[in-house]
Amino acid sequence: MLRSSEAKSFQGMTMKPTAYVFDAYGTLFDVHSAVRRHAGDLGPQGQQLSQIWRTKQLEYSWIASLSGSYRDFWELTKDALDYALLDAYWQLDCYPEVPTVLKTLKDSGARIAILSNGSHDMLGAAIRSAAIEPLFDAVFSADDVRCFKTDHRVYELVTTHWRCYPEAVSFQSSNRWDIAGATNFGFNTVWINRTKEPDEYPQHPPRLILPSLEGLLTTS
Repeated sequence: MLRSSEAKSFQGMTMKPTAYVFDAYGTLFDVHSAVRRHAGDLGPQGQQLSQIWRTKQLEYSWIASLSGSYRDFWELTKDALDYALLDAYWQLDCYPEVPTVLKTLKDSGARIAILSNGSHDMLGAAIRSAAIEPLFDAVFSADDVRCFKTDHRVYELVTTHWRCYPEAVSFQSSNRWDIAGATNFGFNTVWINRTKEPDEYPQHPPRLILPSLEGLLTTS
């Protein structure tokens, strides 16, 4: 990984990032679309079930990293919900603006990647299902370093692979804790706050806060 105290932060600079890296779940892919596919069977409790599923999935990843008992993200997902719904998680819908935003950024000459806690199998299935596979130059999985975000080793996958400074990377995530970790690592971060959540980590502020990925096309 290349890091330097002399390298200038991208914040406040006019040049564009050389790479755009996206969290997957909740940022590119709508994690609640899995439950919506079974809304008729689940009834009015479906949305609550979806929220609990996602919350527990994340909690399990944090505890696995803290305890040093790594298991891949699919195993954690299975633990977070009864197996009857799991197939839906392999075919999540992407948000409507995602294909256009990714294509426009890629056409501008920037490198495009995913950096996710998800395993390669999970991410590959979601990307193919959304028909956006050709838009990515790389897919980075926490599985490669056997720990989860916000461990620096996960973010370091990007800078090591591309031999770039963190400041050259614009990192987008809908998860505020992920933005805090990436900011601490040195990425220029964009919090995609789709649901107007409060800012719980003011000590690690994002460079930008946007309601969707579309804002990248006018602010990058």
